[in-house]
Parts: sequence; structure tokens; C-alpha cells
Amino acid sequence: MITVAEISNVFKRAQIKGILNQDEKSFVFYDLDMLKNKLETAKNLFPDDTLHAVAVKTNPVKNIMSFISSAGMGFEAASLPEVYMALNSGVSPENIVFDSPSKTVEELIFALDLGIYINADSIMELERIDQLLKTKKTNSSFGIRINPQVGLSSYNLLSTSGALSKFGVPLDDMKDILADCFEKYNWLSGVHVHVGSQGCDLDLIIKGVKKVFDFSCLVNELQKKRGRQNTINTFDIGGGLSVQYSPNQPVASMDDYAEKLRTEMPELFNGEYKIITEFGRYFHGNCAWAVSKVEYVKRFEERNIAVIHLGADMFLRKCYNSKDEHHEISVLDKYGAVKNGRDCRTYDIAGPLCFAGDIIARDLEMPEIVEGDYIVMHDVGANTFSMWSRHLSRPMPEIMGYIDNNFEILKKRESISDVLRFWE
Repeated sequence: MITVAEISNVFKRAQIKGILNQDEKSFVFYDLDMLKNKLETAKNLFPDDTLHAVAVKTNPVKNIMSFISSAGMGFEAASLPEVYMALNSGVSPENIVFDSPSKTVEELIFALDLGIYINADSIMELERIDQLLKTKKTNSSFGIRINPQVGLSSYNLLSTSGALSKFGVPLDDMKDILADCFEKYNWLSGVHVHVGSQGCDLDLIIKGVKKVFDFSCLVNELQKKRGRQNTINTFDIGGGLSVQYSPNQPVASMDDYAEKLRTEMPELFNGEYKIITEFGRYFHGNCAWAVSKVEYVKRFEERNIAVIHLGADMFLRKCYNSKDEHHEISVLDKYGAVKNGRDCRTYDIAGPLCFAGDIIARDLEMPEIVEGDYIVMHDVGANTFSMWSRHLSRPMPEIMGYIDNNFEILKKRESISDVLRFWE
């Protein structure tokens, strides 16, 4: 996590350098040094030929994706536009994993023509791919997504391994059918598992991966007994490591995860399998923070309400599901200095949208907030501006990157013209 003291220093430097347009009311800052370190850590903990396919959905800003691509990573795309975005970042097609659960024939043909790795999401999709391969040549490789059915995490909306899930083929319910697919389709050589995202503890993730790994070993033994050469040689372990959103929140590190995998499944690292990972939130979550100017402070006997310029347009999950989403909140004065102390009344932090639920945080004990201060939302690098809502048609804020004490604009603030073009 980036401390509020570090945030204050960066914000002050940006003000001194004059790179912030003072007419703008909100900014996002992205720590590219932190991202670089996270990417390097993952690369060092897994075999050299591992494909780290970073989830596009988590943070699709082109300049950030290009930074990731230049670090030797790939991308996981959950839609055809995300495939295009991955290609546009400079990554080669063979380093793209296409995971959409609703791939059309046309989308599959596009991926086959480029040689993109495809994870089928159903038995029906396998049949569709097989029909296409009867008339098409491709350099693509193929896996099948398996639901290990190991249970749900503490955050059900992001869990994908319950008894019933919209994703993948259920292992307990269809184990024999799944095994037969590897005999039926000699082009099928991979498995994919993703237990869920934020809220999944490490033991649950490992349990899901181990269950699919044991199934893979069983299939490979059956194939060898049948005298078949095609075996499962690619293992996509998905993502799912939780991000720390509050100082006392316990989360597993990438080191913890890799060590547990090596302990539970040493064969996964002996060269028999090519590993694919699909981390997104883990890489991006803690790397960014947002600041928004306080426009008004409404003072009531019960509590105060600070009105800012970011709300449910950027923090959809936070505003609609406040129990399961959290961002630490801090206050800077107009010069960027950290404000301390405690007001006699608590604060709600309200966004600019026209519905009552547009509240980022409720009943916070905060220092006194006045007009012109800045509210800081910590750890916003994942699933925030990537989920930007067009309700009220407010323009997205500027995203400023910083690395080695230098600043660069990663995404310009949307203009009114940009918003008008969106609705044309």
C-alpha cells in the first residue's frame, strides 16, 4: 500500500512542477515503479517460460498495458475488444489468452487466424472449435476451463467455484465427460482454473488448483495407457490473489502463493507443464490513488457531508456494495499537505451523481474538511476507472503516471467533445 505521506509528497511535487491543470477537479495517479516491481516479482517466482497474462478488464489504459507488454508479460482478454486492446499494446498474439464465456464463431475464427491461445468455457464451445478446425489451420493452442467446485469465498459475487457457476465445466458433475474430451479432441492440451477474485483466501485458491491438477494427472495417465501422445501440457492457474485495501487486512503475497504451489504440486514446476497466470487486481490494485477536490461541505447536527467530483461513476462496486468493497480515505489541504486531527462530527463522502446511493464512504471520523481540500481514495488501480459509468456523462479524469521521480500523462482527461462523441 502507498502511505498518505507518500501520496502527499507526490501530489506536492506534481503541483510544484505545474503539471496539474488546476481547473480539473479530480486526478488519478499511478505508481509505475510499484507495478514494475510486482511484475518482476511474479516473473522471478515462476519458471522462465510462464506466460503471465495480465487481465485486461482490471485496467485497460493503453499506456499502462504497453508498459506491461514491454516488461515481457502477456494479456488475458475476456472479450474481442480486449483482444484488440492487447494487440494494440504491442504484445504478440501468442501471448494473448482469450477467455470470453460467450465467444461467437466469428470471434473464434479471428483468434484462430492470429494463433491466440483459447480457453473454451464449455463442452459446446469445444464442439464449435472442432468444427472450425476441420477446415482451418491455426497456431492456436487450446484449454478448457474447469470449475473445481471447491466452494465460495467471502465475496460471493466474485466467486466462481461454487456448485453452480456461469463459468467453466463443473468437475464433480462432469468428470468423466471432461476426461473423454481429451481423448476425443487431439488438439486439446490445456486446462484452466480460476476460483475467484478478491475475498478468496490462499487455501481455497490452492484447493481449486490442486483439484484440477490431480484431474490433469489422471487424464495424462489414461492417455498414456491408451497409447496417445496428446496429453495436458499447459496449466492455466488463473489469478485471484487478494489485494490489501486496509492496513490491518491480512493477505497472501505472491511469494506465499508460489511457495504453496511448489509444496503442494512440485510437478507443476518440473518442466512438464507450461504455466499461465491471469493476475489483474493483484498487479494493479495498490498501484494507484485518486484525489478529488471538495466542492462543498454540508454541515448538519448529525454529521457532515463532503461533496466531491468522483463517486459511483468510478467507484461502482464501492457505492453499490459498500460492505464488500473498501478504500481507505485521507484528506489533503489545498497545498497537498496531510490533514490530521478529528472533527467533532463524522463525515459522509458524497459523489456528484444524481441518486442517493452515490456515497463513497459513510460516517467517517475525519479531520475538519473545508472547501478546496482534497479527498484521497487509496488503492484504486483495479476495477475502478476500468468500470467507469456514463451516468450523467461526466468526463473521466486524467491519469498521471510516475516513475523514477518523473511524471507522464497515461491518459488525458476526457473533454466535453469526447463525451459527446461517445453518445453519437
